[in-house]
Amino acid sequence: MEIRNREEQEPFTTKDGSTIRSLLDLSNAPVKGQSLAEATLPKGGSTERHYHKVSEEFYYLLEGRGVMEIDGEEREVGPRDAILIPAGAWHGIKATEEMRFLCCCAPPYAHEDTYFE
Repeated sequence: MEIRNREEQEPFTTKDGSTIRSLLDLSNAPVKGQSLAEATLPKGGSTERHYHKVSEEFYYLLEGRGVMEIDGEEREVGPRDAILIPAGAWHGIKATEEMRFLCCCAPPYAHEDTYFE
């Protein structure tokens, strides 16, 4: 049985600029097909626009509000919104309020699968 407590996971900054706390991923569990992390952005903060060649992502907003951009389309997002980011889709998110959200990647998130303009 694999159980990880959020408070025991050290946060780090990803290549896109968000602060991530890995909940279950290749760094802390015998994960094979997905990863789960909690991301935070301060008010006015944003991720750098990027894409993943291999990983499909889900974002699930827990707190805060912002603007999500996927392949040039923008939408306002807030708590309880679930967002699908297909593999290969350019994307970024900007926080209009301090934001906290879950990120699920399949296959698991890898720095090597993050590409910028």
